Amino acid sequence: MPRPKTKEELILASKESYENLNLFISKLSEEELQPLFDFSKDQKKKEAHWKRDKNLRDVLVHLYEWHQLLLIWVHSNQKGHERPFLPEPYNWKTYGELNVAFWKKHQKTSLEEATRLLEQSHREVLELIEVFSNDELFTKGVYRWTGGTSLGSYFVSSTSSHYDWALKKLKAHRKNCKV
Repeated sequence: MPRPKTKEELILASKESYENLNLFISKLSEEELQPLFDFSKDQKKKEAHWKRDKNLRDVLVHLYEWHQLLLIWVHSNQKGHERPFLPEPYNWKTYGELNVAFWKKHQKTSLEEATRLLEQSHREVLELIEVFSNDELFTKGVYRWTGGTSLGSYFVSSTSSHYDWALKKLKAHRKNCKV
């Protein structure tokens, strides 16, 4: 599915990608859920996240925490409390460290709780999308606090694109389990 460019496409892509992710997860066997993720033998998988996330829970809480970043950012700015998307001291050059902080924060979170948190935050993000018009979401410069991009691009990155990232990672893990 191409990157959403309208509110309708955003809602559809978010729902479809989330459903695809959950359908894939529902078909994972116990033998696929038990082993830790290990992508060390694949030289193409060099990005930090391939080493960071060790199981399904890690992937789900990562998605949940990025939903929280989006929700807090939008709500704060709507109330006139301007804040950047990433909390201090992080920025777009150091957001990998933020992802590690999220990973550490949730090492005692159960898979069941991670699943519940993600379901709830996904619903909240979809409800928040509904608040905005198509122009508010996809016209650059509508909100000063979105910088040089549109608000919708933040929603896309935190929903459908991120769900696709998670699905790709889980498919790679499943493939490793069969080798």
